[in-house]
Amino acid sequence: MDDSVWERLGKEPRQGLSARRIVRAAIELADADGLAAVSMARVAERLGFTTMSLYRHVRSKDELLLLVVDTLAEPPASLAEPFDGWRAGMERWCREHLTVLRRHPWVLQIQALTPPNTPNQLAWMDHGLRVLEDTPLPADDRMSVLLLCTGFVVGQARFATEVSAEAERAYGVELARSVDAERYPALRRVVDAGTFGAGGVDEEHDFTFGLARLMDGVEQLVRQQV
Repeated sequence: MDDSVWERLGKEPRQGLSARRIVRAAIELADADGLAAVSMARVAERLGFTTMSLYRHVRSKDELLLLVVDTLAEPPASLAEPFDGWRAGMERWCREHLTVLRRHPWVLQIQALTPPNTPNQLAWMDHGLRVLEDTPLPADDRMSVLLLCTGFVVGQARFATEVSAEAERAYGVELARSVDAERYPALRRVVDAGTFGAGGVDEEHDFTFGLARLMDGVEQLVRQQV
């Protein structure tokens, strides 16, 4: 994709259509009805224009979705703020990433199709790598840590999106009913301890716990470099 698409995204006339307004309308549609609701025709209808008029600003639906991803990936101002050590910086980086994915979970369906290659996605990666430059880790390890953190955040967001609270509760009830203590003794003890309670999985606890253990591992790696 040529660089002109990003230039078009930055221009917004006072009236009429623009790439930025088209992208905002697409995001609003996806937030309301899911990614499947986004089409050039639906976006045009939402904006009060003909479908063909959109193509003067956005060449295709694929280009529109790429612009959507880039728009949602705009790094928040907090990522540029000072941080107290690399660990605090990476924890903030991960939490800000999760916030975006929780707010617009449907974007996971688009991100799975292509590697991060838009200006804002690259800027987000750059923020994380700059945090890790505060460690003695070599460049390859810094990139591996960033990929590990990204995978953790995406996995947490995907689980929260794909597994409903009702399904979690139903799973707990089924385990309590069917897990045999003789065949699965360790699992039975966990079930009896109330781990799969009526309230379902505590997403915030699981994220905080997992992030802390992930950072513990990176910290150990950092110490090995000293």
